[in-house]
Amino acid sequence: VQLQASGGGLVQAGASLRLSCAASGRTFSRYAMGWFRQAPGKEREFVASWSRDSIYYVDYADSVKGRFTMSRDNAKNTVYLQMNSLKPEDTAVYYCAASLSMRPKENRNEYSYWGQGTLVTVSS
Repeated sequence: VQLQASGGGLVQAGASLRLSCAASGRTFSRYAMGWFRQAPGKEREFVASWSRDSIYYVDYADSVKGRFTMSRDNAKNTVYLQMNSLKPEDTAVYYCAASLSMRPKENRNEYSYWGQGTLVTVSS
């Protein structure tokens, strides 16, 4: 599966952005999906994940709980990350990823496919 992330940009603290990740292929619904981010000089970190639909779990990093919401539209082969109340520390390149594991959550080695990333910059 090929992944294309989009929707990043430059916003002020407190603003909102919605990221999208479009996937190619007819088997999108079989994949668990995740969002990760990588700030300059830091390791890539988990943001959110959506399990395979048969079990339906949505997991979030503590740092984004209550502010970010992940959603999924299998008919459009797309997952979204709605980001509200953005903070300067949310500044990073955001990546989407796909996994055939049931509920990969923050385990990066369970994701086999990665998108190219979209930059989110939050100014104070």
